[in-house]
Amino acid sequence: MRQRRVISVIGGLVLAAGALFGAGPAVAAGGGEPPPAEFGNDWHDPLTAAPPVAKPHSRSCQVTLGEARFRDFTPYRGSYTPPEKCGGKWSKVVLRLDGKVEGRQYDRLGYVHVGGVEVLRTSTPQPSPDGITWSVEKDVTRYSDTFRRTQDVEMLIGNVVNETYTGVFDVKATLTFYAAGGAAKPAATPDRVLTLGGPDANSLTTPRNAQRILAEVYATGSGGGCEEYWYLAVPEQAPYSCKTPDGPYREVQIKVDGKLAGIAAPFPTVWTGGWSNPFLWYVVPGPRALDIKPLQYDLTPFAGLLNDGRPHKVEVGVVGVPAGGSGWSTPVNVLVWQDHGSRVVTGGLTRHEEGAPVNSTRYTPGSEHRLDTRGGHRLSVAGYVNTSRGRVETRIARSLANTSVHRWTDGESLDALKGEWTDEETITTRGRYGPERAVGTRRTYTMDGTTTLGAGDRLRTVLTLGDKAATETLVGGRRVAFTDLDDTYRGDATYTANVPRDQRHAVATTGENYRYSASDGTCYDRSVKTVQGTLVEDRRRC
Repeated sequence: MRQRRVISVIGGLVLAAGALFGAGPAVAAGGGEPPPAEFGNDWHDPLTAAPPVAKPHSRSCQVTLGEARFRDFTPYRGSYTPPEKCGGKWSKVVLRLDGKVEGRQYDRLGYVHVGGVEVLRTSTPQPSPDGITWSVEKDVTRYSDTFRRTQDVEMLIGNVVNETYTGVFDVKATLTFYAAGGAAKPAATPDRVLTLGGPDANSLTTPRNAQRILAEVYATGSGGGCEEYWYLAVPEQAPYSCKTPDGPYREVQIKVDGKLAGIAAPFPTVWTGGWSNPFLWYVVPGPRALDIKPLQYDLTPFAGLLNDGRPHKVEVGVVGVPAGGSGWSTPVNVLVWQDHGSRVVTGGLTRHEEGAPVNSTRYTPGSEHRLDTRGGHRLSVAGYVNTSRGRVETRIARSLANTSVHRWTDGESLDALKGEWTDEETITTRGRYGPERAVGTRRTYTMDGTTTLGAGDRLRTVLTLGDKAATETLVGGRRVAFTDLDDTYRGDATYTANVPRDQRHAVATTGENYRYSASDGTCYDRSVKTVQGTLVEDRRRC
């Protein structure tokens, strides 16, 4: 009964795809075969409703980054050599990670580094006894500077294998380069891709003619401790299994030489064993679980400071984690665009206004305990650079907000959370020539879930996750472009806890709807649904 279908995960917003994501008729899946009454030893391979990476119709070259079988925490190390037959300028570069595993295993975190640059952060699906295969695809064109030179490669999916947890992850990572030519224009990419160095891995030296600087942080709360479920944490006075002094509010900050340079709301990722119920995720993972998107920070207002030729201290921290606490990983890449008409680009920081951070929790005891949380922060920075085309000013305004209600009973036989996180940002640029340009982005993340442990140790989890992003571009005050993304997961799974795997009598209905539209006419709308691990619906609209 096994149905083989690989997963396609998009690495970022689809900005233009046209007919590649074109309309198709509604399609029902499953071949008429009804789902089983409960989960067995096999189920459909992992899949999502997200679109595949759009690829140009041009000559392509594939390079294998590495192949490995991960059974412990020993990384694969190898080398990468650029392809010879696709030139040095590419229209697109696509990373693909193919994996297979069978038996029993937890979800595990992994990464792929090329020349020290993190090009993929991922987690794994949990296997069936008979085995699964899956793949992750990601647009990594923005790292082209790294791919133009021979580099070291490091890849790891940290794993533990023993008599109980038998699954060994067998993976292969490749890069496919699509040559520029004809309709496939060379991609506009950063001139340099840098990582932090120095003894404490927090030192950055930029080219002296940097005119735009963007930092990206692959922030994940993980590692099996409470920070994997940071959104469920409670203050010390509340009787719950995961406690932190300031409750569940988290914020990922980046600082330049000690000055706050950027703030961002972390996405509340649920890994494929999350919410005590792996049956929710066996086929349809939660948003971003297999392809972690980096948080992005525009550091251009600090370019004048960073361009002095000296190393500067760049630090990333997570607000809400106790001092000296662990549980978060925050690797950093720095993307730099250079002014090739100048040897040195000067500039300065003209504005730095930080709003008072808000982090309020209210605990109400009772037969059903309750924690109400409200958090938020605002930051506005502005600066200028003197380029070969004149002075360019950049203003950035970013505001974060979080509200959540957490309810639970003694013993946590009921555990429920309803939360929303918003991250709004406007980046405005104005040069000597041309009108002012403003790009606004509103990110909204939602979680609404309840786990109950009832009679006969039947554990049930009902959960909805939302990942939304809307962008708007204004030129001279006139709207010229927009995008709208809505990725929603819904799941309802029940099994008998505290018994061997073959006695769990698990049932689950899970699904995802991924919708994307843009002002250029792009429209993508796909929904998938599974019952007891069988794909019963796969519909495409638009």
